[in-house]
Amino acid sequence: MSPRDYGATPITILMADDDEEDCELTQDALAASHLVNPIRFVSDGQELLDYLRREGPYRDGARPAPRPGIILLDLNMPKKDGREALAEIKADESLRQIPVVVLTTSRDEQDVLRTYDLGVNSFISKPVTFGSLVEVMGAWTRYWFEIVDLPRRGAAYG
Repeated sequence: MSPRDYGATPITILMADDDEEDCELTQDALAASHLVNPIRFVSDGQELLDYLRREGPYRDGARPAPRPGIILLDLNMPKKDGREALAEIKADESLRQIPVVVLTTSRDEQDVLRTYDLGVNSFISKPVTFGSLVEVMGAWTRYWFEIVDLPRRGAAYG
């Protein structure tokens, strides 16, 4: 599957998850779905916000931080959890239009309700097996990269 073109470069996926194995499995599942879009990783909610705001280690281009077209967000992370990060993203005028999809082990109805109240675009509970993860990521890929129109890269991003 070729990346949907929203300008000269394909949409970057930014995944915020503190579990390195989950990041690798998700990246492998996306590759198995033939998605060729670049994917970047941050390990906690504070690093996610630093990346998006180009602060901390991302200040002044110290580390590359292309604007993501979509964010995959785990809820349970250190420093600042996904719920806190989501609230800050959706409260920030320059960031709130970036679609955020929760991808978490939680199946708690309160997490589902709270994240939708905060403005999440989708909530996905991580499947238990790799085969199921490939199926879910394949459906996710088709939806977000073949059906949905995403904001153009760089729009309202400093």
